[in-house]
Amino acid sequence: MISPDQAESVFAAVRPRLFGIAYRMTGGVADAEDLVQEVWLRWQAADRAAVRNPEAYLATAVTRLAINASQTARARRETYVGPWLPEPVDTAADPQLGAERGAVLELAVLLLLEKLTPTERAAYVLREAFDYPYKEIAEIVRTSEAAARQLVSRARKHLADERRAPVERADQRRLLEAFVAAAQVGDLAALERLFAQDVVSYSDSDGKVRAAGRPLVGAAAVARIFAAWAPGFWAGADASYVEANGQAAVRLRNGSGTYAVITVTASADGIDQVMWLVNPEKLHAFR
Repeated sequence: MISPDQAESVFAAVRPRLFGIAYRMTGGVADAEDLVQEVWLRWQAADRAAVRNPEAYLATAVTRLAINASQTARARRETYVGPWLPEPVDTAADPQLGAERGAVLELAVLLLLEKLTPTERAAYVLREAFDYPYKEIAEIVRTSEAAARQLVSRARKHLADERRAPVERADQRRLLEAFVAAAQVGDLAALERLFAQDVVSYSDSDGKVRAAGRPLVGAAAVARIFAAWAPGFWAGADASYVEANGQAAVRLRNGSGTYAVITVTASADGIDQVMWLVNPEKLHAFR
């Protein structure tokens, strides 16, 4: 029998993984914390004498809760004002979150995972982020091993079809710095040169601050809009580079505190996505 003290230490040891699964499934820190708390309550009330593998039990619990929560989250986002982006996490301050195959942590990947079914997303996260065997994935999502392989395969294909091969981290940082330098002064020509022709800009504000209410598309149009924004958006900004979800990002502060976190994704064609996180409720990790 696992004593209450042992139960607490077992949970504490596996908690980073539980949060990592929940965060990758929901794209939100508060949502992930709520799921982990629910698993803790269930763990306290469980017949622990019957639990042969506590880590597997807890991972199964958080994954199934996250699958159920995905339905509610999608319904909630139907009323979200403007584009929705995953909430960024500071992986420099919390390296455990990105320690296991951190590529599944990038904001662009989490955004694409929103297009999968909850079960596909769960199977993909368990396999790609945490290297679970297909047999365990099948048990967690209540399917056969062959079906679990199919879930992961479909998810991989979807992501491959939707995303160009990303550049190396050093190149992503270099392009971000060049983007910031051009955006700060409204250098239209420099911005357009940095962008892939079909670049997309997403501004996540939920209507709480002024921002584009829809994705902006196309190098010329996006460069023109960013150049027009320059005098107001960057005025008085203290820009510093941070690590968000395993990639370089820039944090903007003014006298009132942090007001934006911006990052880019890029391929051989140039910057293909710009992500502006300006919803104050999503900036807690970078206060």
